[in-house]
Amino acid sequence: MLIVVGVAIIAAFALATYAVLEGAEERATIRSSLRNLEGYEVENLRDRELLAPVQQRAVAPIFRAIVAMGKRYIPSGQAENARRKLTLSGNPSTDAADRFIALRVVLFALIPVWFILAFYVLPVTGNVPLAVFVLLTLASVLGPDSILNRKVAERQHAIQVKLPDILDLLVISVEAGLGFEQALDRTINSVPGPLSDEFVRMLNEVRAGSSRADALRALDTRTDTPEVRSFVLAILQADTFGVSIGRVLRAQADEMRVRRRQLAQEKAQKAPVKMLIPMVFCIFPALFVVVIGPAIINISHNFKS
Repeated sequence: MLIVVGVAIIAAFALATYAVLEGAEERATIRSSLRNLEGYEVENLRDRELLAPVQQRAVAPIFRAIVAMGKRYIPSGQAENARRKLTLSGNPSTDAADRFIALRVVLFALIPVWFILAFYVLPVTGNVPLAVFVLLTLASVLGPDSILNRKVAERQHAIQVKLPDILDLLVISVEAGLGFEQALDRTINSVPGPLSDEFVRMLNEVRAGSSRADALRALDTRTDTPEVRSFVLAILQADTFGVSIGRVLRAQADEMRVRRRQLAQEKAQKAPVKMLIPMVFCIFPALFVVVIGPAIINISHNFKS
């Protein structure tokens, strides 16, 4: 009975929200059309503020309040760590950091809701409500960081895989007579990916007036991978000591190919260990039931007879 009432309340709330948002969207469309008319002016202050979209008038203040609350109660070290991870995941904007902080605050605020849901709403008994509450609480506390760490790891892996290919094309372009920036600009158009996006940002920083050394160090900070760090240090040393860029790039390309091969071999060696847990808990029990089950049944029948 409680489930039916809960579903009815949720459905009514969803319908009411949809009706309000539908009307607000229609009014926003009308106001947008009025704003496009030349010479249209609103004398009433209330009507002038109503010309703004619903998101700017209603959602944005709530979002700013949640972000302010998160910045107040979340330790500064965790906030800086979240911003750094967002940069490593390819989303370095301030809005992304604010959205992440707001998500953390909302998920923490939902913990009492999970308690009520697990112990008073769900029709379960025994230790199941406690298990449900613990799982939902862990998802609220650890879920955002786990997803963000996963995105960072996937992006760093993509950078590690693409770097040898980019270096090979760089070697060909530099040995053909192009400068480093020109060769890099031509190469990144042929190899799309997160590393090419970082190189595009580095070239834009150089064109904006930053030195090549500072742009390369910023690239190393945004990627935080050993392969890119080795490449950046090699280029900086070549600029400092006057070594040929082509020779340095060829040595780096050979080294990166070896590292990529070693990374693949390392993952292949880890695969049997990772397969051991699902084999022990999922495959072996079913296998034992099929193989040993008939023998146990026969033995039990023999003892009864």
